[in-house]
Amino acid sequence: MAVAAHPRPTLASVAARANVSPSTASLAFAGSPKVAAETRERVFTAARELGYAGPDPLAASLRRGRSGVVGAFIGERLLYAFRDPVAVQLLDGIAEGLGPHGVGLLLLPGDTGRPGLEQLGRIPLDAAIFATCGQEGDPALELLHQRGVPLVALDGPVVDGVTLIDIEELSGITELARELHRLGHRRVATVTMPLRLDGTRGWIDDGWRTRNHYRDVRHRLDGVFEVFGRVPAIETASNSVDEGAIAGRIVLDVPADSRPTLVMAQSDILAAGVLRAARELGLRVPEDVSIAGFDGADLPWLAPELLSTVVQPSDEKGRLGAAAVMELLAGGQPADRTLPVRVRIGTTTGPPP
Repeated sequence: MAVAAHPRPTLASVAARANVSPSTASLAFAGSPKVAAETRERVFTAARELGYAGPDPLAASLRRGRSGVVGAFIGERLLYAFRDPVAVQLLDGIAEGLGPHGVGLLLLPGDTGRPGLEQLGRIPLDAAIFATCGQEGDPALELLHQRGVPLVALDGPVVDGVTLIDIEELSGITELARELHRLGHRRVATVTMPLRLDGTRGWIDDGWRTRNHYRDVRHRLDGVFEVFGRVPAIETASNSVDEGAIAGRIVLDVPADSRPTLVMAQSDILAAGVLRAARELGLRVPEDVSIAGFDGADLPWLAPELLSTVVQPSDEKGRLGAAAVMELLAGGQPADRTLPVRVRIGTTTGPPP
């Protein structure tokens, strides 16, 4: 004999058991301050007794016309976001800024592993932050822009109608390069982040400006070139310690009279890799070679070494990006922001040998 199924509890049945109206019960679940604490507890008690888990979030989002989700696009794979302390700081700032508004954060990878454009077009996003990926002509950014999704870019790319939260990148790397030039360095090489996420690794030729690339890579190259001229530049396949070490071995494993006295890496993570390569080759830092980075990342595992670098306010950049998103969703038009950076001279740079 079949057993009759118990009717599924509804918001109306919870309201009836708590002796309140359905609208009051709905406000209680929404956390509205209009509902007295005693009434809210009575509604929650009734829900527990009936086994009611709460209003359907999908139905609620349809009523509001929002999904309650903001997408955060990061460069490279998601694994990168949790290995790079700067990306972690940035995402922490974004989450901190969105949290009080009850907005969820959906992490989306860069070119590698990103959903196809057709799939991306179906993801219900209230807004999107392009957090660590500023490649010019990004098809995902263009698609969401065409869909009318509110967008915020951190570091770029620069697109009309997209709010930009930037840093004084070019002036920061230029100031660091000038400090090291004053120490006497003339034989210099630079290790760059990927110009684009296609796995390319190797020396950069003069035609790099004609190809789509990341804006921060261009700025950090231009700052070095402005001070030292067109120095050798080697591109890594990803922003990682291992890639920095590969590039470091290529740059440093040469005769002493042709070896650079200074290697300027475009991130602290890459600089840490170059530092590892130098140690493996038996080179002293900074006596035999100076190494500098960019970001001001928290790298306690390098102790007692402290990288010379350009320190950027990653967490503040994330919080401002989140604030700009919330202002856009409220119908405003947040202004572009450019945050200051500062040069920090550590133990990894000194006069040339």
